[in-house]
Order: sequence, then structure tokens, then C-alpha cells
Amino acid sequence: MLSIVTYPHPILQQRANEVGEITKEISDLFPEMMSAMRKNEGIGLAAPQIGLSSRIIIVQDAKTSHAFLNPEILSANREMESEEEGCLSLPGIFLPIKRARSVSLRCTLPSGKSVHIEAEGLLARIFQHEIDHLNGMLIIHRAGLVKRWKARKRLRELESAYKTSQHG
Repeated sequence: MLSIVTYPHPILQQRANEVGEITKEISDLFPEMMSAMRKNEGIGLAAPQIGLSSRIIIVQDAKTSHAFLNPEILSANREMESEEEGCLSLPGIFLPIKRARSVSLRCTLPSGKSVHIEAEGLLARIFQHEIDHLNGMLIIHRAGLVKRWKARKRLRELESAYKTSQHG
């Protein structure tokens, strides 16, 4: 079972590498990532969150989970919505994050086929959140200074736990 990498692990703040050839190793990763996402009660997961620098995301829609490779937002609606978001890599932190109400994106399916997707509402928010992960950005980087300041105690706890796990 894959484990979730938490803040302040350095991989979470780095741009992930493009996926070239879809190897068996990469294909085998999709169901494992879906399982890890569900086990941790998430609605999205990016490869950096499992310690892998690859542009792979899992997105949960109303019915099922989908894997996407090299997702790229082509355009975003100017209309923004602020909703509370949490993150599996920032357990215990929930912040109001402004995101585009809808996005248009291009990505590759596990089959290798390139697709164009129009997403709105929660699905658009999930795509934006997971693509942020691929670009080394977390919700704390999108939150305003005051909101981030309010989360500082929990961030320090996560930093302390991370240091302990590295030296323990």
C-alpha cells in the first residue's frame, strides 16, 4: 500500500516530471494510487503525494476514479469561487481557496490517448488542486497571509513530525 507524503517533504514543492512512455510500472501505479486515495478518504491524488515526481493525477468524479497523465489547464473561467479545501499532504488543515469555476484542460489517458476535458464545479476544483501539486504548489501557498498564519501551529506540528520521521 502506498503511503501519503506529508508537508514539508521537499517533493511536494517541486515541479513533477512529464510522463513519457506509459510503462507497465506506470500502469500498475494507477490502481495503487486510486486505492491509496480511497483509503485516505481523498477525492484526488497527485503522484508527488506518494513521493513520485511524475505528472500523474487521480480524480474522483461522482461515480468513479480516473487517472490522467501530463494534465495541462488550457483555460480557466474568470469567475472564481472560494471553497474550503483540505489536502491529504496537509492533514488537519482546511483553508478557503479561490479557484476558477470551470477549466478546460488537455491530458493523456492511461491508454495513451490525448483528450480534451471541460470541467466545472467540484470536478474543476479537484483538477486545479491536483495540477497545483504537479507544479509544487500546496493550498497553503494559495491561501491568504492571514489564513496561512492561522494554520501555522498545525504546520509546525507537521514539520516536527516530518523531522522526527527523517531522523527516527
